[in-house]
Amino acid sequence: MKRDMELIRLLLLEQESGEPQPEIKSYPEQMVVHNIALMLDAGLIDGSTMAGSDGVPCAAVILRLTWAGHDFLDATRDPKIWKLAKEKLLKPGISWSFSLLIEYLKSEAHLRIFGSQ
Repeated sequence: MKRDMELIRLLLLEQESGEPQPEIKSYPEQMVVHNIALMLDAGLIDGSTMAGSDGVPCAAVILRLTWAGHDFLDATRDPKIWKLAKEKLLKPGISWSFSLLIEYLKSEAHLRIFGSQ
């Protein structure tokens, strides 16, 4: 199963606001659980997973966002910057890492705030 950055962003938004993100319902439950496990691995959230007999997470709960989770969410909050990141980095065939995504988002935010000084 693949990491889905759009789903991760939606899960973080939901956790921060306490408001349901209707788009999450379009994802299969196993995909949501898998991406929550990845968010735990990345240190974006505190929570837990429960593994099935095959060792694969079958349930997950998010307790809270971590500092890193808030930072990631702040970096993706501007819809224009998020759209650019999806168009330039998160498309099929492009090789990227989570740290590269974060640096790209920070760079775009910096340009929007301070211009190209």
